[in-house]
Amino acid sequence: MRSGDTKTVRGGSTRRKLLQTGLSVAALGSPLVWSRSARAEAGELRIAKQPGLSYLPAVIAEKLGLVEKHAKAAGIDNLRVSWTRLTNGGASNDALLSGGVDMVISGGPNMLIMWGKTSGRVKGVVATGALPMKLVTNNPNVKALSDFGPNDRIAVPTIRVGTQPVVLGIAVEKQFGAGALEKFNAMTVGMGHPDAMIALQNKNNGVTAHFSQPPYQDQELAMPDVHEVLDSVAVMGGPLTNGCVYSTTTFHDANPKIIAAFVGAIKEAIALIETDKAAAAGIYLEINKESISADALAALIARPGMVFSAAPQNLLPAAQFFSRAGYIKQKPTSWKEFFFEEVHDLPGS
Repeated sequence: MRSGDTKTVRGGSTRRKLLQTGLSVAALGSPLVWSRSARAEAGELRIAKQPGLSYLPAVIAEKLGLVEKHAKAAGIDNLRVSWTRLTNGGASNDALLSGGVDMVISGGPNMLIMWGKTSGRVKGVVATGALPMKLVTNNPNVKALSDFGPNDRIAVPTIRVGTQPVVLGIAVEKQFGAGALEKFNAMTVGMGHPDAMIALQNKNNGVTAHFSQPPYQDQELAMPDVHEVLDSVAVMGGPLTNGCVYSTTTFHDANPKIIAAFVGAIKEAIALIETDKAAAAGIYLEINKESISADALAALIARPGMVFSAAPQNLLPAAQFFSRAGYIKQKPTSWKEFFFEEVHDLPGS
């Protein structure tokens, strides 16, 4: 695959489903998994990505060849960068564990689960975005969390331990106590955002609600009979990183120049978003082919609360929730425990 090329893969294996539910498999301790990425300044960087506006800086880096640019400045000529589109965090984590990719771009909480399950052998490289996430529904009887019933199905990219589930879990814990978590976990179904939006619109597959991010939630709220139930900013008390790049310690330690080049590329892309939102919107649509106009997307990117930042936001409370819920055994006290040192100078949380 040529640098900058993209392919789409839909994950569906039993192993991926295990990872989606937060259950680790034997590959977590397999020497092969970790040694395959142990290459001294590799000639190719393989990245698994997902659809969603929170990953916009990575989309820009892909389109403009910014990783290659920063790698060349660091003395690595002709670095090949391949981008594979996967539909959920579980499939992406599976690819990282199996050695199929070197980096994953997914939600911050997906990284936290990997960090916990691998005893720290996976960590965050850099954040990309912390955009507001809304739980919406087409069920007219559901106005609040307490109204959801056993016949409702909430679509999320990764069940139980993904980005949207951590917000849902914290909201449930606050309102009903930890004992109610499994009741709501049983309502969630794993589905990529584009497919979930179609299911919500067509009222098929039993989907009555979708917890997503821009631009999907904005398109859904424009549909008849769809309304908001929950907002992530209100639950978390601020933005939560739902765009995060992570990798293995083996790849990180063997490829310091590539890691630094990637961080530099994301920072440059964020600077472009800040200065030229129309260009950023155009790049996003060229790569993702979403059903939203460039002008509407540019206006969405410019909306207050749309945070594109290399610094992680509110991932420490997310990690602490995972610890309380028993999804990870660690009890972190600082976000720097689960991010590599290249971003420790940033004002994260």
